[in-house]
Amino acid sequence: MKDSDIQKRMDWLAAEIERHNRLYYMDSAPEISDRDYDRLIDELKDLEKTHPDLAHADSPTRRVGEAPSPEFSSHVHKLPMMSLDNTYSIEELSAFLQRAKKGLDDDADAVWIVEPKVDGVAVTLIYENGKFAKGATRGDGTTGDDITTNLRTIRNLPLKLSIQPRHLEVRGEVYMIRKGFEAINRERKKKGLPLFANPRNAAAGSLKQLDSRITAQRPLAVILYAVVEAEGVKIQFHHQALELIKKAGLPGPARYWKAGSNEQVIKAIGEIDKFRTTLPYDTDGAVVKLDDLAKQASLGVTSKSPRWAVAYKFESEKAETKLLDIQVQVGRTGALTPVAHLEPVKVAGSTVSRATLHNADEIERKDIRIGDVVVIEKAGEVIPAVVSVRKELRKGGEKKFKMPTRCPVCGSEVSREEGEVAVRCENLNCPAQLEGRIQHFASRGAMDIEGLGEVLVKQLVDRKLVRSVADLYDQRLQDLEAIERMGKKSAANVIEAIEGSKKRDLWRLIFGLGIRHVGATVARTLAGNFGSMESLSLATADELEAIHEIGPVVAGSIADFFSKKENRHVVDRLKKAGLIFETARRVSSDKRKAKAIAGKTFVLTGTLPNLKREEASEMILQAGGKVSSSVSKKTDFVLAGAEAGSKLDKARELGVRVIDEGELRKLLES
Repeated sequence: MKDSDIQKRMDWLAAEIERHNRLYYMDSAPEISDRDYDRLIDELKDLEKTHPDLAHADSPTRRVGEAPSPEFSSHVHKLPMMSLDNTYSIEELSAFLQRAKKGLDDDADAVWIVEPKVDGVAVTLIYENGKFAKGATRGDGTTGDDITTNLRTIRNLPLKLSIQPRHLEVRGEVYMIRKGFEAINRERKKKGLPLFANPRNAAAGSLKQLDSRITAQRPLAVILYAVVEAEGVKIQFHHQALELIKKAGLPGPARYWKAGSNEQVIKAIGEIDKFRTTLPYDTDGAVVKLDDLAKQASLGVTSKSPRWAVAYKFESEKAETKLLDIQVQVGRTGALTPVAHLEPVKVAGSTVSRATLHNADEIERKDIRIGDVVVIEKAGEVIPAVVSVRKELRKGGEKKFKMPTRCPVCGSEVSREEGEVAVRCENLNCPAQLEGRIQHFASRGAMDIEGLGEVLVKQLVDRKLVRSVADLYDQRLQDLEAIERMGKKSAANVIEAIEGSKKRDLWRLIFGLGIRHVGATVARTLAGNFGSMESLSLATADELEAIHEIGPVVAGSIADFFSKKENRHVVDRLKKAGLIFETARRVSSDKRKAKAIAGKTFVLTGTLPNLKREEASEMILQAGGKVSSSVSKKTDFVLAGAEAGSKLDKARELGVRVIDEGELRKLLES
């Protein structure tokens, strides 16, 4: 073929691939299968490989990602990226609209634009001469992270615009397609990896990958809804900005509504609530913005939010379905947990067939019976919950549920300690407990043994290759190869991951042991105060309780764990296997604690520029501070990084001091 013919073919392939990207990500109307799409990509890759001089810099094949970047550089926003105030009722929304009208000193009703609120991650994109040049996260609103390389991998983000203004900056949300999110979680479950809580969290984590090749594998897409600057283009109204976005070939809101009165705004929100179920991504509300940009400027902004826009949040999505059965699962601590098995029902965009019932007391309090029509709620999380029962629909055949008196897995007797809601299997050799303990030990938050997922752990236990976590370090390659669907390479990877886990910090090992009431934060505290596993194992309940963060229940649980002969035997075997049993970060006295931090409670949210959150937590704990998972009036500091969420909003609402990584380091040095 002549070069001109090859160039024509390459150009056609590139245009066809981009067309299918638009059909899939923007129109939700794919014309070809994934396999056929991959064939187009493969053909273009082959042509570019054999004819590199004919390849274009903005080829769709470049969306596969690049090698890991050492870190993200900062991007200072030309205009601050502000967050919106939220309203949760028509009354609150009406009050906002009235305040805005009063601030305009205008007798006529303002014109509003109402759009679906995408539940994603805020980004800003910059195009130079019609080509994508740079993209960044919101960060703290003033400075974000430059994630250009990761954004280039997003299939529906045009690298070249239909129009070519010299400079264009637009803002919007990156989201994860719902079906893709469900597929990723299914795959992660098979591999024994922690599930993503919701599509927004998954999208945020994908954008923060240092290796953009990982980002390229995630089903991300973007929607743009604001124009910051368009050189040479006059925009007087927000709806004109949305039309410019569309004209440029950028993905904008699926629909928007123009409203000339409060009543029309409320009606538009109702229509969005119905319309959003057809969208392939999560929406958690509607955004109401003044259409006139001059009026926007007149109203101005507060310290964190514009006065000319607000978000109206919808209630968590609920659905009704029939409760077919209640089955009991046994966890790693022996706790028996009832799970509702439901007639499959669509809620929050996904099909649900199981829901948590928490415990027997909750079932009794709500009077939940097998055969009932129940209301389930999915508030953005993976596992929905049964929130109520339609008792008026009962026909008389519904059955009351009773917790079993024996473990459904091993048949041993169960018991319930005074003051606890959990019913527990007391057999430490119960296969379900053993599987749970090993999965916990291997989890990312503990010893982080990749590849040791639910399916493999069950096979190891069933084959009696593993009877305790210490047995993991005795596994042989030939034994793993013999397991169904393992294969030589997979087996070697698991062995390598087990060997690599020997280098984990002491606190991870303490956490991985699965001592009741000992979470990651308490494990760090124990490692910091005792310095070694030996010292911890010899500590009395009184010595443990003397530590500020340790209460009598936790102290008793730790002392009881190390008093058992079988647990001490497991710990001894782990030491012989070569795991780390000492820490270099021991807190020897209060003199080493930062006075500005000692005794203070911190909550961490968002992504820090130079520290992992677990590293920051450990630094706070070693300095004598406490780390909590929720913000309250008792919180002293909220350490906020990029893409901080509701915890940051809660902190501002309660007047809790918000600090960044730099301020944390100053407190640590004080």
